[in-house]
Amino acid sequence: MSKNFKLLMIGAMYENGGNTTHRSLDGHPQLFVYPFESQVGTKYVNDPLTTMFPTKYRWPTFLLEASPLHDYRAIIDEECKVRTRTPDVSKFRSWPMDLDDENRCKIYQDYVAKLGRSRGNNIEAFFRATFDAWRDYRRTGREQFYVGYSPIITVDADKILGDLPEAHVLHVVRNPWSAYADTKKRPLPLSLENYMLGWTFNQYSALLFQKKFPGRVHIVRAEDVMADSVRTLGNVMAELGLQTEPSLSRPTWNGNDLKEVYPWGTIRMPTPEQNLSTANELSGQEIEEIRLRTWQYLDVFGYGKLL
Repeated sequence: MSKNFKLLMIGAMYENGGNTTHRSLDGHPQLFVYPFESQVGTKYVNDPLTTMFPTKYRWPTFLLEASPLHDYRAIIDEECKVRTRTPDVSKFRSWPMDLDDENRCKIYQDYVAKLGRSRGNNIEAFFRATFDAWRDYRRTGREQFYVGYSPIITVDADKILGDLPEAHVLHVVRNPWSAYADTKKRPLPLSLENYMLGWTFNQYSALLFQKKFPGRVHIVRAEDVMADSVRTLGNVMAELGLQTEPSLSRPTWNGNDLKEVYPWGTIRMPTPEQNLSTANELSGQEIEEIRLRTWQYLDVFGYGKLL
């Protein structure tokens, strides 16, 4: 593996502020920030968590007998591939982007030829090829870390950190009431029971791996990012040896200010007031059921007295 490849992988349960955090890092001059959700999973992922979380959000599995070309095509990366290959049907079609996916595929294969084929090297090649192929990306020449975001990928933090010795994981947690109130707005939302199962398992994974990999798993609350993103994310940047930058104060895409995080995420206006208002959309019965199902994590993250 390349010893100087530095990846910061963001993970969060659905509607927990992962996209908001991802977009807040976008303008940082020391970061290559992936344009959309970096859905690096493949259909070959198969473990006890496969029935709980979509494989596109997982850390990938590659076939032993496959070729670099097959590996690249196996990486689901739905949002970016739809935007580059069939832009007219992409929800990001109004945002200019000069990236040819076939060219990215060729660059990817060149990297694998140099690095050797392994899961860690495949991921390194994937991220490096993306920014090499992205012709209108706003580079600063100061970039040190690559940044990806995939919902729920914190559950695979041990694999990420094992494959990439210079990688870090940033986990984002949001209070379960606001999170569930937002997920209810989806066309086909998860039930309260299933959503809270996923929410609690994400927090369990983050806390477990933070203990197993001290200094490499970082946890922030979405509420703190909303209240003061410069301070909250600046602290994470300091832990990575990077600078705190004014760009952390606002969500952007390729350096362009976003009036709202949507369609990158369902949280349109990431403010403390809107966050609390969202939680209060729930019925009293839903609020108490969520409290019952998440009780063991509420005080840990400072949510015990929120509602």
